[in-house]
Amino acid sequence: MRTTSVGVFKIATKGPGDVSGLMSLIGSGAVDPASILAILGKTEGNGGVNDFTREYAVAALCTALAPKLSLTPHAVEQRIAFVMSGGTEGVLSPHITVFTRQEIRQRPAGLFGKRLSIGMAQTRDLLPEELGRSAQITETAKAVKAAMGDAGITDTADVHFVQIKCPLLTSERVEAAAARGSKTATTSAYSSMAYSRGASALGVAVALGEIAPDIRDEDVLRRYDLFSKVASTSSGIELMHNVVIVLGNSEGSASEFEIGHAVMSDAIDAPAVISALTSVGLGVAPQVAANRELVNIFTKAEASPDGAVRGFRHTMLEDTDISSTRHARAAVGGLIAGLAGTGAVYVSGGAEHQGPAGGGPVAVIARLSD
Repeated sequence: MRTTSVGVFKIATKGPGDVSGLMSLIGSGAVDPASILAILGKTEGNGGVNDFTREYAVAALCTALAPKLSLTPHAVEQRIAFVMSGGTEGVLSPHITVFTRQEIRQRPAGLFGKRLSIGMAQTRDLLPEELGRSAQITETAKAVKAAMGDAGITDTADVHFVQIKCPLLTSERVEAAAARGSKTATTSAYSSMAYSRGASALGVAVALGEIAPDIRDEDVLRRYDLFSKVASTSSGIELMHNVVIVLGNSEGSASEFEIGHAVMSDAIDAPAVISALTSVGLGVAPQVAANRELVNIFTKAEASPDGAVRGFRHTMLEDTDISSTRHARAAVGGLIAGLAGTGAVYVSGGAEHQGPAGGGPVAVIARLSD
């Protein structure tokens, strides 16, 4: 088994085009640009179909990294996995998290236990009529298994977070499908984001054995009893395939980081967040854990589809002024920020089949100083 060293760097941003923090780390030698595998970010857009802060952030990063890697900006985007989640409502703070990976000769003596490992894979390009349906589920499951292999993870129990960037439908894509005599799952670009996220999450669940593989098209966005406890999926207009990033712990990693997770049953499930923190030896802020430091928290948030939280009605789904995903990000972001002691956390909206309905997975990465 190969041995890898994984690094994690959380960098605050002044705007979606701000690359100064990453460039500073590269300039100081703290980050080798050739080792960057993935960048996850929170940008201050609306998180909807027309949230161009995501594309702007990726373009800025690719342009800045291109000369460092002797590549074109387009080639940089093909080499590094970029997942930008729009929407920093409430106390959420814009930032990026940079993941690096390097191979080393052997694990240092005295390094015990499984440490953070990361792997990547992607599906083939999907047809518009395949989004939100069994084809996307099947292709995603294949990619998740490939990403586990890339991460050196053999036990599904060691997978703690699977981040996926998936496509959405546009009017042009819907028309292209119709021209072939095919019908898409929906004709709404906004609704297609949910279909794509949901099918991608079910693909994770199938790959990890969380659910049986016999999923039907009609189960997507209907059978909410089917879900993954570690999937986090985000839709974007800039691609037609799924990009899969698997985060877990492996004996083959010499990283100074560790990841753990828990599952929120609803938007106010503070005990689940605390459980995720304690899974990597951390406590609730302002407690300071010996030899442990919080790096970042990654979670999904959504308005409960049954219109209630613990028996009390919520109005997030009925608000025509503000999208329910924006309400959910603000609510869950505030809860987690209070427990973690920082608003610079990754909270992504739209948790279809990602945790139980109305809830979502929450993963925590900690730095170990031993």
